[in-house]
Amino acid sequence: MQRRYRQLVVAHLSPNHRVASGLQLPASVKRPFSTAQAAWRFFSNERVSLSQLADPLIQCAREDIPEVCDNWLLVAMDWSSLHFGHHASKMDRVQLAHSRDWGYDLLTALAIGDRDGSPIAPLCLELRAEEGVYSTRSEHPLDPVSVLDGLEPVMAHVDALGLDRSPVFIIDRQADSVGHYRTWDSQKRKFLIRADNERLVLHDGMEVQLSTVVTRLKRRQAFSRAGTVLFKGRKATQFVAETEVVLHRPARTHRVDPRTGVARHKNVPGPPLRLRFVVSEVRDDRHRVLGRWLLLTNLPDSVSSATAALWYYWRWRIESYHKLLKGAGQQVECWQQSSAETFSRRLLVAAMSAVIVYRLARDDHPEAAELRDVLVRLSGRQMKRGRHARSFTEPALLAGLGVLLPMLDYLSQHSISELQHMVHAALQGLLPNPTDKNSLADDG
Repeated sequence: MQRRYRQLVVAHLSPNHRVASGLQLPASVKRPFSTAQAAWRFFSNERVSLSQLADPLIQCAREDIPEVCDNWLLVAMDWSSLHFGHHASKMDRVQLAHSRDWGYDLLTALAIGDRDGSPIAPLCLELRAEEGVYSTRSEHPLDPVSVLDGLEPVMAHVDALGLDRSPVFIIDRQADSVGHYRTWDSQKRKFLIRADNERLVLHDGMEVQLSTVVTRLKRRQAFSRAGTVLFKGRKATQFVAETEVVLHRPARTHRVDPRTGVARHKNVPGPPLRLRFVVSEVRDDRHRVLGRWLLLTNLPDSVSSATAALWYYWRWRIESYHKLLKGAGQQVECWQQSSAETFSRRLLVAAMSAVIVYRLARDDHPEAAELRDVLVRLSGRQMKRGRHARSFTEPALLAGLGVLLPMLDYLSQHSISELQHMVHAALQGLLPNPTDKNSLADDG
């Protein structure tokens, strides 16, 4: 099983095309159909549980966290809809946005370093399908709950892993919920959530919207320069301001009765909750606001407002991870697995390939930097130029590995001279003949 797992991880170290989203088999494989059947048996093997496939990811996180985390472990949580409206063979799909949109809902908890925002590894994956939720924290499908109610068990699972750093859960505006804020705070979980402009709070003894609080902070000239960031590939400046607000209103639940399909609302009173309100603005050199995030957090004062704003800025790493799974790498929405269970197993194998790329991306050894340059050249992709631009991207590294690994595998079976002979015999004139001194002189 371990040998097959390693083979499958290597097979996913390559970007796929929509029309060729199957396994990328090594060039030395003499019986590709048998190898593909072995992969199918692995993904369909009921003895291979999701928690077992998640263990290597968590082990990588244990090893890497001391190297990329100073005091906290950032855990970005986000949902991604996987659309399979064209895959009628997947009989366990669920309805997503509308009546013609069918597929699976993916929830990911991605570990991120608090030092420089480096992605580490997924700590939990959950896939909602017709039979329930396939989760790395359970051996069996779980009963589906509301989107926000499903966050707390994942948070508890991450806490229980004992990863040597206290987690900070970073979630987008979809998690802006008074009742859940109170629950997470009572459980001593640290969170950093983007809030809605219209949320009503108590500020300076008055009930106002958060947008009004922002206006007050601007009038008081409370914003200060926090640092330089990149916004859509361009250099920008981040400014932050902070104050305290109180969530005093009752929570309002929204639950759909599974028997009738009717939504029911209920007001749930709770104690006032004091939170830090951090406003983060990204501005250009003319002080025009390019982006604004209103953040609510229960982080201690030892974490500055500038640091909290930067942590939320790093939340986009999880969106890049989902992009690596979908359009920029694995093309998961074209996979042919016929059930959510087998799909989830393959998803965890693909997650390990992302972890390998993440490790290579943050490795500061000279050999790793040289390998990254080689992979970018093999990928054939153009990188952005500029002092602040990276010389590589994770999709480019994945594309380069997709060329390098099959090439090394083939060279283990054939010599370079054999390859040169084949090229010159079958494609005469395409490449210069290394034995022709005149051609070499012309090339020079």
